[in-house]
Amino acid sequence: MTGSATVLFFGTGEFAVPILRALAADPRFRVRLVITQPDRPAGRGRRLKESPVKRAGVLLDVEVWQPESVRHREARERLEGERADLYVVAAYGEMLPRSVLCLPRAGAINVHPSLLPKYRGASPVQAAILNGDRETGVTFILMTERMDAGPMIGQYATQIGEAETAGELSARLAALAAGTLPSILDRYLRGELTPIPQDETRATYTRPLTKEDGRIDWRRSAVEIERLVRAMQPWPRAWTTVGGQRIIVLRGHACAGAPQLQPGAILPLDSCLLVGTATDPFHLEMIVAQGRRPTSGIDWWRGARLPDQTLFT
Repeated sequence: MTGSATVLFFGTGEFAVPILRALAADPRFRVRLVITQPDRPAGRGRRLKESPVKRAGVLLDVEVWQPESVRHREARERLEGERADLYVVAAYGEMLPRSVLCLPRAGAINVHPSLLPKYRGASPVQAAILNGDRETGVTFILMTERMDAGPMIGQYATQIGEAETAGELSARLAALAAGTLPSILDRYLRGELTPIPQDETRATYTRPLTKEDGRIDWRRSAVEIERLVRAMQPWPRAWTTVGGQRIIVLRGHACAGAPQLQPGAILPLDSCLLVGTATDPFHLEMIVAQGRRPTSGIDWWRGARLPDQTLFT
């Protein structure tokens, strides 16, 4: 096609922001409308909070629209009237129905942070870390009604850092997507790319996380607990309980070669705090106690004055 393609961008979370910025900065595309989720109550005060994509759209001087659902008839009529060439969807928060997917001339492209068909669904970045994968990536797919199941028009892999958290990895994947998507879209619109169906026999799925997913089971191996701590950052964060209070674990690692302890048992040393697991002890590096600021595990223990034989549960 000649001239710039008219794009409607659907996104809500932080992952989508670099991708939106990259498209808005590319003269091959004209982002005419940003569609994002409505402002939601957040925090202790339950004040309405704008999505990261809304803030980015305003700064880019692109019109922002926040429908309660794109499944409503009024929303579909609005989208139909835009007569877009292409939809780009990244971390939007709602599946688009067939009645919406059929509207753009060239279809709708979704940006997914995994090497599809592995880890379809809501928490692919966390799943890759939890499972100890050495690599992950981003996949660009032509959207269908089935979740993350559409044919692929591009895929890029990257190694996962040994100490990388889900938040850090997600930011890197967003940057990878932002750097590669514009050229992929341009080639797709020119008819130079043929969408490749996914291998359904290799498909795996993830689900939305809850706060309970962050609970540490000290009966697991130290390596598994280390992965959990990394995967739950920045939300819902890994946590445990001791003496009736919840302790958020921000950072820690398996301590190979240290004496094995009963799962949950606490061993304070001169410069570190060890906790027993099913295998090696876990070095509790950085924690947040209720109502406190982040501190090292050993400094927290010195001030907590808990009875001997206290266990994390």
